[in-house]
Amino acid sequence: MHARLKTFCLLVALLVAFGRGTTAHSQAPPASQDVWVDAQAASHPFPHFWEVMFGSGRAILSLRERYRQDLRSVKGITNFQYIRFHDILDDDVGIYDEDTQGNPVYNFLYADQIYDGLLANGVKPFVELSFMPKKLSAKPVLHAFWYKPNVAPPGDYGHWGALVEAFTKHLIARYGAAEVERWYFEVWNEPNIDFWAGEPKQPTYWQLYDEAAHAIKKVDRKLRVGGPATAQAAWVTAFLKHCSENHVPVDFVSTHVYGNDRAQDVFGMDESIPRDQMVCRAVRKVHDEIVASPTPRLPLIWSEFNASYKNEPDVTDGPYMGPWLAATIRQCDGLVDVMSYWSFSDVFDEQGVPKSPFYGGFGLIAEDSIPKAAYAAFELLHQTGDERLDVDSSSALLTRKKDGTLALVLWNYSLPEVEGQARTVVIHFKNFHPQRATISRVDAQHGDPRAKYKELGIPASPTQEQIRELRKAAELPSPEIRSIEKGIVSLELPSHGLAVVELR
Repeated sequence: MHARLKTFCLLVALLVAFGRGTTAHSQAPPASQDVWVDAQAASHPFPHFWEVMFGSGRAILSLRERYRQDLRSVKGITNFQYIRFHDILDDDVGIYDEDTQGNPVYNFLYADQIYDGLLANGVKPFVELSFMPKKLSAKPVLHAFWYKPNVAPPGDYGHWGALVEAFTKHLIARYGAAEVERWYFEVWNEPNIDFWAGEPKQPTYWQLYDEAAHAIKKVDRKLRVGGPATAQAAWVTAFLKHCSENHVPVDFVSTHVYGNDRAQDVFGMDESIPRDQMVCRAVRKVHDEIVASPTPRLPLIWSEFNASYKNEPDVTDGPYMGPWLAATIRQCDGLVDVMSYWSFSDVFDEQGVPKSPFYGGFGLIAEDSIPKAAYAAFELLHQTGDERLDVDSSSALLTRKKDGTLALVLWNYSLPEVEGQARTVVIHFKNFHPQRATISRVDAQHGDPRAKYKELGIPASPTQEQIRELRKAAELPSPEIRSIEKGIVSLELPSHGLAVVELR
C-alpha cells in the first residue's frame, strides 16, 4: 500500500475508533455471537484454582463474629480451603514482647484464638509472616494504613529468626505436625514497595526471608515456605536465583498484580494493558520466569489479585466483576496453581472504618453481611466442572462435570465506566443433543443489591429492616429452565452480564 494511502487509512480507522468512544482493546462486543458447544472437543483438567484461597482484613479482625459469619457464607458457595491476612505478628495480636533485660517474651493467646476460629470453620491458615513487632525493630517505621503496621526491618535478624522458630514450634505443639504441614508460610508482604523499610530493599528482604525459611525448616522440614510476596509481579527471577545459589529453602513462589496496575510497573514498558488482561499477562510472565529458573517445577501462588487496588465502587461493588473474573479465569488457566482474591469480606479497615456499605471495598460481601454481585459471580462459577473443553470464543468457557453435564460460562465484558450494549448469544451443538438448558445469571438485575440500595435512599447506616431488604435483593433468583428446540439456545446478555448455562 502507498505510504500516504496507508497513513490516511490509519487516521480514518483511529477517528472511527475515537468517534465510537472506544480504543483498540476496548471496542464494544458484537451485538450477536454464535457459540458452538462440541462435547467431543479437546479437553484438559480444570482445577478451580481461583477459589482455593481468599485474602482478608488483618489478623485481629478474624475474632469478630461478623467476619466469621462472612467467612462461613463464602465457604458455603466456594468451599475454599485457605485464608491469608496481614499482621499476625503485629503488636495488636500480642505475640512478641521483651522483659526488662531485653529478652523475648512470647504470648500466643490471641494467635491461637485466630487460628482456632479459622480451623473451626473448615479453613486453614496461609500464614503471612508480617509485620514487625515494634520492640523487635531498631526503629519503628509505620505504614500509612489506618491501623499503622510497623514495616521496619528487625534490629537483630537473629532475633527475628528466633521469633519465627518459636512461633512455628508453638503451632506444631498446638495443632500437630500433620495439620501444620498442610499450611503455607509466606515471608512478609510486598517488600518491593512501601510495606518494607529495609534499605536496600532487596538484599535486606533476602536476609529477612533466609532467617525465616531456615527457622521454619529447622522445626519441620516438611513445612512449606515461600515468597517473595511482591507487588507488581516483581523480583521473582532474582529471588529464585538467590535461593538457589545460597541453598535457601523455597517451596512455592508468591506475588501479586491487580487489574489496574500499570504496565510500566509490572513489565517495565509504556503500554496500555486492558484491565481484563493485566493480571493474566503478569501471571504468564511469572510462570515463564519460574520455568526458566533453577527450580522450574515450583508451584505459583498468586496470593493477591483483584480488578482494582483502589476503592472503585463501579468495579468491585458492581456486576462488572462477573465478566472480569470469568475472563481472568479463562486466561490464567494452566499458568498458576492458586489465585487468592483480595478479599472475601468488607470487614476490613486498611483505609479506616467504612462509612457506608458500598464504597468500593475489595470484599465479596459488603458491610452488614450484604453480598455483592461478585459474591454471586463466585457462586455461579463454582458450578463449573473440573474438565475444560475447547470453545472458539474469547468470552466463553466450556466445562464438563463429573455427571456429564456441560456447564457453559458466557459473559459480556465492557469497561466498568462504560454502559455497553446487550449481546445476543446463540448456542449451537455438535456431538451433543441436550434436551434442557438451565440458565443462571449475574448482572444489574440478578444478584446485585445496589438498585435496592438506591431505592432506599443510599443510607450510610441502613436500618435492620433495610439490611434484610438488601440481603434479599442480593439473592440469586431460581435459574431459568428451557427446553431445547431445533438444536439451539438463544439468550441475551446485558453489558457486565455473566451467565452459566448447564446443558443436559
